[in-house]
Amino acid sequence: MFETNFLYKTKKGKAVVGDSLELMKSMPDNSVNLVMTSPPFALSRPKEYGNKDQADYIEWILEFTKEVQRIITEDGSFVIDLGGAYQKGSPIRSLYNYRLLISMCDEQGWKLAEEFFWYNPAKLPSPIEWVNKRKIRAKDSVNTVWWLSKSDFPKADIKNVLTEYSDRMKKLIEDSAKYYTPKKRPSGHDISDSFGNDNGGAIPSNLLQIPNTESNSKYLKYCKDIGIKGHPARFPSKLPEFFIKFLTDEGDLVLDIFAGSNTTGWIAQQLNRKWLSFELDHQYLSASVLRFLDKEPFEDVRPKYEMLQFDKNAEIDAEGFLKQSVLFEPEAINISRNARPKRRANV
Repeated sequence: MFETNFLYKTKKGKAVVGDSLELMKSMPDNSVNLVMTSPPFALSRPKEYGNKDQADYIEWILEFTKEVQRIITEDGSFVIDLGGAYQKGSPIRSLYNYRLLISMCDEQGWKLAEEFFWYNPAKLPSPIEWVNKRKIRAKDSVNTVWWLSKSDFPKADIKNVLTEYSDRMKKLIEDSAKYYTPKKRPSGHDISDSFGNDNGGAIPSNLLQIPNTESNSKYLKYCKDIGIKGHPARFPSKLPEFFIKFLTDEGDLVLDIFAGSNTTGWIAQQLNRKWLSFELDHQYLSASVLRFLDKEPFEDVRPKYEMLQFDKNAEIDAEGFLKQSVLFEPEAINISRNARPKRRANV
């Protein structure tokens, strides 16, 4: 797909400038294993990255979700990150993210596989009027992340995202008889002696605590070096990392339809998945190549960026200046190195 008219490519994927709604229409049915994205949120105040007004948001985004449903595989998944918002001029919360979910399920036939909540402990207090000035609301630091599918049983393997056991659980595993006696709980759950087995790690909850603290990232450093703005609304790499590991296998295709600075494509590259990234803003997507650059002197960075910024269909093969080693630490969502199972080979 997209053999021509792309901005840059690697051996694993391509970054394409354009309207993702139109780009998806050129893709075949059942061709994508995971769509992972964070669209512009329906905020009450306009942002520089082009968010939609709350009144128009649901109708607008439903056009995209309809195409996503067509292009994902029968066992594929759609993961959409949506930030919360207040009603304009009022300390009352907007329900746009919940209304969108209900519309997707009721009108388009999506299945809600599970709702996730991304807690960002590093988020600054907002909105200023209700939280900082009048002090009548708590800090809004949780995004809703809807995991949707076409079928009741989308591909998923929780063993790929096990978290590190707690210290107490580690002690129980070492000596189950000392710390635990199998019995029926007051809740009615019958906990057997297998509770003390070492299964490689703990099953994560649907509350993902991931601080968004990438202000010192290489991407932003290079943006500063060449005098351009980095994308202002980046989600942390650990968020797509979790879902890509959870919902796909190596060699699967991952698509981000609102790519921004191409965090999703970059992580998919590291995890040996194929990827496509669509972004309407040429400058943001051009700058996204900086995520892939090796540590180079400043004078070597600018020409690479300018090649991409000159032509939205530059068709640059970026493989020659990509960093091939792993660029992130996989334990940042408390994924233990010992907890990660060996991935089965593709067949």
